[in-house]
Amino acid sequence: MTTSTTRPPITLPVCPPAPPPPNPHRVVALVGENQELYPVTSASAVFGYQGQEIPQHYSFRLCAERPGPLTTTLGSPIHVEHGLDALDTADTVIIASWTVSPTPAVLDAVAGVHARGGRIVAVCAGIYIPAALGLLDGRRASVHWELSADLAARHPRIVPDDTVIYVDHGDVATAGASAATLDLCLHQVLQQHGASHAMRIGRQLAAGPRREGCQRQYPPLPTTGPMPDSLAGLLEWLLANLANPITVEDMAAFSGVSPRTLTRQFADQLGVPPARWLLERRLATTRALLEDTDLPVETIATRVGLSSAVNLRRRFHTALNTTPAAYRRSFR
Repeated sequence: MTTSTTRPPITLPVCPPAPPPPNPHRVVALVGENQELYPVTSASAVFGYQGQEIPQHYSFRLCAERPGPLTTTLGSPIHVEHGLDALDTADTVIIASWTVSPTPAVLDAVAGVHARGGRIVAVCAGIYIPAALGLLDGRRASVHWELSADLAARHPRIVPDDTVIYVDHGDVATAGASAATLDLCLHQVLQQHGASHAMRIGRQLAAGPRREGCQRQYPPLPTTGPMPDSLAGLLEWLLANLANPITVEDMAAFSGVSPRTLTRQFADQLGVPPARWLLERRLATTRALLEDTDLPVETIATRVGLSSAVNLRRRFHTALNTTPAAYRRSFR
């Protein structure tokens, strides 16, 4: 006998039912097809019901362009009761997922929230909606490092920052990754109701300390990337000799070209100067050794060609805004 494998829809939010607070700040999460649930449940956890011991200042609901069953990355659909008209009275709209080409109806609904003085919070790919509305033109925006180049190409007037977890301009806030949703939502609570209330909610959720927006994103360890035929031999030689002091003149001599020609080849084929490419490889190797070994920083500095622990710490902090010791604690 054949049995169905279709999973029943999930109904969100999952918070216990409670009477709406008087004059709540209305938070509406705008969701879409193939929705990732983590940012939605994070927002619901912060803005939903916290129990009788914590004052409830917010109401929370979901809406979609087309109400009804909605696919999710979990594999089970969720049922969304409200359409875009839910945004007509929203004080904050959280755009938890989207595509690079939002429809006119969605753009009009979100623009209406902003025009009324509402707050727009865009998480990860949700950034494409305020970007399309021009709300981020001339402004810095937190963007996931995987989307940074595409966003810059589509919306060149935005200043994308793929190094920090969120940026808040008051009327518009952006979070580069889903994991920053909780931090950004608690940040909003702090701004509106103070640090004590935000901490009470954080403790209720057993969340770690709220991270500031300036905390860095950590993309995966970079690989050597493409190796053009004309540079392959040089790049392999550099990787094999990271521990040695190497100048651009040394690279040019190895390749049999002038330093100016070599610099032009790197810029044309790899998009960075040769010294920058070499430093990025040294920092990538540093990160790998911090994650995978207990080697002292001084030893790592020697292995990757950064000469001393002082120089390694300076370069590391400039690139990642943290120390080797703090990085190791986070990733060991």
